[in-house]
Amino acid sequence: MKSKHRTEKSPKQPLAIVAYEAIVQRIISLEYQPSQHLEESQLMADLGIGRTPVREALVRLQGEKMVESHPNKGVIVRPITLQNTKAMFESMSIFEFGVADIAATKNCTLAIQKMKQSNKLIEKTVREGDLLGMVEANHQFHMDFAGASQNEFLIRATHDVRSEAKRLSYLSFNTEIAPDQSLDSHYDSVVAEHDELIARLEAKDIHGVKQLLQAHIETFRKRIIHFMVS
Repeated sequence: MKSKHRTEKSPKQPLAIVAYEAIVQRIISLEYQPSQHLEESQLMADLGIGRTPVREALVRLQGEKMVESHPNKGVIVRPITLQNTKAMFESMSIFEFGVADIAATKNCTLAIQKMKQSNKLIEKTVREGDLLGMVEANHQFHMDFAGASQNEFLIRATHDVRSEAKRLSYLSFNTEIAPDQSLDSHYDSVVAEHDELIARLEAKDIHGVKQLLQAHIETFRKRIIHFMVS
């Protein structure tokens, strides 16, 4: 696999955004571990960025619940617990089923086009061995699906839970769970299930969409539980 993170300072981006994106990549790839204390001075050294942009990035990350601030510990990476993981998967099912119900009444042509593009991007990142790219492309696919609802509140809620899922997606895409279940076969099944989801959405087969979503989420959940209890 390629490097876990891609820290590139661009003159076109404010340093606070550069710092934010770099820290997010390190959190998603678990370079910054759950519950790890994030010292400002260490972040500055890691990123080669000054204190003010780092502080601005941490404020944004706290608002997005990727980090937490504790009186005696300072800023820590949000822990991954059984409780918040269970809540995340419950919410994911509720929101994406809701997307399916509303999408049944909408013209989904544009969303479907975007979903196809995102799934092609997943295939590309798989070929390139770009693990973080897979995580981001998979996130984008599910956000494109959420866009089929054309409901800003549901899209926002889906974004929150799918952002929470990124670290778990990284684990799922980077962890062999059994000798007879290779990562390559897992990648193939993800892409194939996405293609099938697109086909069912195009056909307005909402029952079929929900069945596939449930199976897709359940596979994800089982892979994470296997990791957490092993």
